[in-house]
Amino acid sequence: MSPAHLDGLDETEAPDHDGHHDHGSGAHGSLRGYLTGFVLAAILTAIPFWLVMDRPLDSAQATAFIVVGFAVVQIVVHMIFFLHMDPRSEGGWTFMALIFTFIILVIAVSGTLWVMYHMNTNMMPTHEMDAL
Repeated sequence: MSPAHLDGLDETEAPDHDGHHDHGSGAHGSLRGYLTGFVLAAILTAIPFWLVMDRPLDSAQATAFIVVGFAVVQIVVHMIFFLHMDPRSEGGWTFMALIFTFIILVIAVSGTLWVMYHMNTNMMPTHEMDAL
């Protein structure tokens, strides 16, 4: 490579002997971070397991909502501690891709539920079809 090609790069972005950039060298976590993530993931798994197995709540719907809440928190824990996704990683592009994915997911799920609700509302009841 010519020195003119390396002018805009600092020493951390300079290509190695194969001509590739080392983008992920500082993104890995520490042992403490991995252990924290593991303990949180274990707790966030054990509590819903206990809720489902022992049934301390009378309402199955409340139990389901709590389990879904724990699942969402578990997803966030995995993304932060194991996938190292935060607003600073890779210049924020990873986080922006996550936000875009979340927006598309919300649009798809809410649109599907909206269409299914209106299809159910506008369908002819079956008891009227039996009379025909």
